Amino acid sequence: MPESPMILLDFVPATADDYEELMSISVGIHKGMDYLPYSYHAWLKEHQRHMYVTKIEGKIVGFVSFLLVDSGETAVMQGLRVAPWMRGKGLARIFIKFLLDKLHFDYPQVKRLRFAREEDPPPSMLKKYKVITSKAVVSMILPSDQIEEAIRLMEARLDNVGQLNNYTILEPAEVLKLFNGTKTTEDLLPRGLLTQGWLPITTQRSNLEMLFERKITWIYSQAQNTSSSAEQQPNHEGEMSRGSPSLPPSSTRFLSLSTPAYPVLYTDATYRFDIDLFGTDPASAKIHVVQQFKLCIQSLPTGQSIICNMHGEESLRAELSQLQRGLMPFLSAKEQVVLEMDI
Repeated sequence: MPESPMILLDFVPATADDYEELMSISVGIHKGMDYLPYSYHAWLKEHQRHMYVTKIEGKIVGFVSFLLVDSGETAVMQGLRVAPWMRGKGLARIFIKFLLDKLHFDYPQVKRLRFAREEDPPPSMLKKYKVITSKAVVSMILPSDQIEEAIRLMEARLDNVGQLNNYTILEPAEVLKLFNGTKTTEDLLPRGLLTQGWLPITTQRSNLEMLFERKITWIYSQAQNTSSSAEQQPNHEGEMSRGSPSLPPSSTRFLSLSTPAYPVLYTDATYRFDIDLFGTDPASAKIHVVQQFKLCIQSLPTGQSIICNMHGEESLRAELSQLQRGLMPFLSAKEQVVLEMDI
C-alpha cells in the first residue's frame, strides 16, 4: 500500500515514561512471547543503544531501536513496532528510512545495518538486503508441574552419548580465549556470526564483553576419539567441569548460549527461555539442550511454566524435534533469518 502523504511523524528519543503507552500498541506481538516488556528498561541503560518512539499528534504509533556493535561499524535494528491501527500504511519503511538517515548523519562510521527476523524475507526485501545466515527454530512449552519429568524424559533419550563429550561452563576469560583466533570461528560459526537472543554480532572482543553483562550461560563441549586428561573429563556423575577449553586436532566442537528465563505475557506465570546452538553435531546439540535446561530451572521461580526456543542449524531440526517428542510443542517461529545491508 502506498505511503500516505498526510502522515506527519515525529521521532523522539524513547524514555522510561513511554513504557506503558508503547506496551499498549505491542499487545499480541510474537504470539505473546514479546521480549520488549522485559528488555525495555534494560535497553535504556545500554550506552551503545539508541531508542526512538514515533508519534502522531503526541500519541505513540511506533518504535525502533538500533544497537552499535562490531566496534561501531554495524547497527543492529531491534524491536520495530507499528501500532495496530497504523499497519499497512508503509510506516515500517518510514521508520527504517529514519534510522538510515540517523546513521548516515550522526554515525558515519557505521557501514552496515543488520537484523534478525522470524521468516524468510520476501523478494522485495532481498533487493536491498542479503541473507547472512539462517537457523531452524524448534519450540516447546512445559507446564510448571511437568518440567522435571520433561527433563528426565529428554535426558533418557541421550543414551550413552554423554560419555563422548567433555563439558565446560565457560567464564568470560575462557570465552575470549576460545575465540582468540580464526579456527573456532570457522568451526562453530561458518558464517562468522554469533547470534544470541536474536542479536546477530561478530566475535569481536567488544561484542563479547557486551554479552558478558547479560548473565549468559556459555557451555562448550568437544566430542573426540582420543583420551584427554582427567581434568577435562566429566566426573562419575556426568556433571560438567570448569576449566579452559582444549582444542585437540580430532574433535567436534559445540557451543551453546542461554540467558536467564524471563517472564512473558503469553499466560500468567510463564517464562521464556532461549537456547542458541552453535555446531552441527546432533548428539552434542541434544546434550547441550538438556544441560542448559537443568541449569535454567535452578533459578526459575516456583510454579512457573516455561516456553523454550531452540535455535540451531537446519541439519539439527529433526534431532531437536525428536528430543522433544511427546512434549507439548509451541507454535512459534520456524526460522531465524539474519539479513544485512551495506549503507
